[in-house]
Amino acid sequence: MAVVACSKCGAKNRVDERAARERLPVCGRCGAALDLRGGATALGKPRTVTDATFKQEVLDVRGLPVLLDCWAEWCGPCRMVAPVLDELAAESQGRYLIAKLNVDENPRTAAEFNIRSIPTMLIFKNGALVDRIVGAQSKQAIAARLVNRKS
Repeated sequence: MAVVACSKCGAKNRVDERAARERLPVCGRCGAALDLRGGATALGKPRTVTDATFKQEVLDVRGLPVLLDCWAEWCGPCRMVAPVLDELAAESQGRYLIAKLNVDENPRTAAEFNIRSIPTMLIFKNGALVDRIVGAQSKQAIAARLVNRKS
């Protein structure tokens, strides 16, 4: 049984993965279809975002702030921030989403948001960019900026 956050309203839903293969699971609160692709929307894990999925995974999310970590595999500070973001995702309890975009593999989205240094973390709310954090930051600093974007 997986716990999946609704991308529309943020409600946590328990989903039987075997039953979900036979019929489309929907949110118990708002009735929206739940996305189970590879557990990408499961609570507690950062989503992996690509140029192709950016709109759906970040911009189309309503009601929850989304922190998009723009990173690269070769970047030392990015590797330092990764465990912090994993912890924040695990502690999210459906209040926000954490997503990761590899800028080397997804140059279109990185260019669109003028990513010039990494790590850069972009915070979106209802499809709009509301904050930008550049450089490695502490867990507390990132959480404070993210939680302040809840409303």
